[in-house]
Amino acid sequence: MPRFPERLEPGCANPLGATFDGGGVNFALFSEHATRVVLCLFDRNGRRETTRFDLPECTDGVWHGYLPGVAPGRPYGYRVFGPYRPHEGHRFNPHKLLIDPYARALLGDLRWSDALYGYRIGAPRSDLSIDRRDSAAGVPKALITAEVALPPRPGPRHAWRDTVIYETHVKGMTATLPEAAPHERGTFAALADPRVIEHLHRIGVTAVELLPIHAFVDDRFLVERGLRNYWGYSTLNFFAPEPRFLSRRDPEEARIAIRRLQAAGIEVLLDVVYNHTCEGSELGPTLSFRGIDNASYYRLLPENRRHHINDTGTGNTLNLSHPRVLQMVMDSLRHWVLQYGVDGFRFDLCTILGREDGGFDPGAGFFDAIRQDPVLARVKLIAEPWDIGPGGYQLGNYPAGFAEWNDRFRDGVRRFWRGDEALRPELAARVAGSADLFDRRRRRAWSSVNFVAVHDGFTLRDLVSYEERHNEANGEDSRDGHGDNHARNWGVEGESDDPALKARRLRVARALLATVFVSHGTPMLLMGDEAWRTQGGNNNVYCQDNALAWMPWAEDAPPEAEAMADFTGRLARLRRDYPVLRSDRFLHGGDVRPGLPDIAWSEPDGTPITPEGWHDASRRAFTLQLAGPASTPGMLDVLRILLNAAGDTVEFAMPPLDGASFRPVLDSGAPEAPLREGLNAMEVQGHGLVVLAARIAAP
Repeated sequence: MPRFPERLEPGCANPLGATFDGGGVNFALFSEHATRVVLCLFDRNGRRETTRFDLPECTDGVWHGYLPGVAPGRPYGYRVFGPYRPHEGHRFNPHKLLIDPYARALLGDLRWSDALYGYRIGAPRSDLSIDRRDSAAGVPKALITAEVALPPRPGPRHAWRDTVIYETHVKGMTATLPEAAPHERGTFAALADPRVIEHLHRIGVTAVELLPIHAFVDDRFLVERGLRNYWGYSTLNFFAPEPRFLSRRDPEEARIAIRRLQAAGIEVLLDVVYNHTCEGSELGPTLSFRGIDNASYYRLLPENRRHHINDTGTGNTLNLSHPRVLQMVMDSLRHWVLQYGVDGFRFDLCTILGREDGGFDPGAGFFDAIRQDPVLARVKLIAEPWDIGPGGYQLGNYPAGFAEWNDRFRDGVRRFWRGDEALRPELAARVAGSADLFDRRRRRAWSSVNFVAVHDGFTLRDLVSYEERHNEANGEDSRDGHGDNHARNWGVEGESDDPALKARRLRVARALLATVFVSHGTPMLLMGDEAWRTQGGNNNVYCQDNALAWMPWAEDAPPEAEAMADFTGRLARLRRDYPVLRSDRFLHGGDVRPGLPDIAWSEPDGTPITPEGWHDASRRAFTLQLAGPASTPGMLDVLRILLNAAGDTVEFAMPPLDGASFRPVLDSGAPEAPLREGLNAMEVQGHGLVVLAARIAAP
């Protein structure tokens, strides 16, 4: 055990966190309303508190001190003194050990008990008495680390227009991977396994979007039900990777996995949760932010600061209007780019991050800060453009530079292929890149992230197999999850052995998937949809850390998995081979040569769709024609995409085009059908999508 001085040296207020300089560590913690901050050092296993030091200086609300002789690997935490006046928003309690918000690594697991709460559990709600039990035994400890700066790189590895996103989960993707060592399954060590990379290449993925990897907790109510927080949207710390994803508890494992994926040409995007933390409402535990400075880190009700504003549905909302909280978020984002080399971020409930006092603002401080930052301005940024707060739905209203999850695409495509009436105008808008939503402020067509299934909802297979959610395993009587999924079971709720029914479901699923890839925008796949994965009708597997939510590999995979993966790969190649499918500009019918517009719509008989035709609710089939520069110089590609959401086969006419000989390059109803040249007409099965292509000389 090293011998430390009796007092800390003054140190510096910047940077925040515990910074090792080779001779010691500078500790800096922001707390605007604290009266005293105590640094607590622990033994190497984090079980015994060995030394306490007061941080001797406070500069601009940052408490700081320097301790010579301490090295990386030492566990530590804080005890913060200040007023305990909940009605004023202050919940300081020095009996609670607190995790440094800037901790780069954590040691130990959270062990739930009433001692983790700053107030007396079980007392009447009007009794706000402080709880004086020490919480250190149940709280993970921060670890001093040495920073590892990666060499800078010029920008994204793939242009937005060439991007295909695969939403996945570190554990879910690898929990049953046969090739991985048993102790590495479910961790970063397995995520970059050659088998995973081979599979991603096979289906044409250029970027993985990882569900949260920031350190998170299993909420107490889940633990008491024998469940776990599988998705990870309950953040404990914004700088440390989740320990359960590290087979050796070493953050370097995450860096290595990210580097290996990138070396294989696959970008790594992180799903990040800067809108709330795991501390929940005012009735939640005191683990970090609440005990450090509740009134600064969280938005509180102005008329009663005892209560948190709950625009997230989780009990609290981070206060990004406070400059130090905004700084923490920006420092966290830069940390993951500079220390881990990630390629971008998807922001959970992003509307909250842009909500100022007057409501959502595309010019909010968060957006201004991130767009001018020289590190963050060169990575990919994706918004989930909604929350449950006032004015929470903001699809299409984000500033240039952001892409957005497009739920209008999801719902319109689902409803069209299940056979709803009057969906042709909606589907036409979505397939054309949702220009009605995004074609302003010089935004690009890639701004629309197009999907039919993501982690939150039915899988592709369940979307065509269930009409009702079946979330009994979650212990909430299936009251959780979305109530209206725009799904159709095609006659039987759940799985069936009927060959005709299974064939129909696969046909509809292929049409849904094909629509994602032939649409303008950025296509996104859900982990396992290409392997025909089912969740048994559960559309909210946030707490199902088991085979229900994991990727099926090898003997766990259904018989249809190989064919579905092959079909997905064909879709990705189709998009790659025909640049007109991934144009980053919106198409409005301008001529690419005389008489040939870049986009046009027609009835199955080949005649243009009239205004009356668009409003005919009974029609469920039409042709989309796209034309644009081919990958071969001096040539144009012309694609005719035939969509038939009716139950019966429809014959589509092939109006002649000078110099063009069309051939089918994709048929979702018969994916293995041989190619034919020079078609005058094409029969498209019910619930089918066909793509025909011709290459002609440019003018």
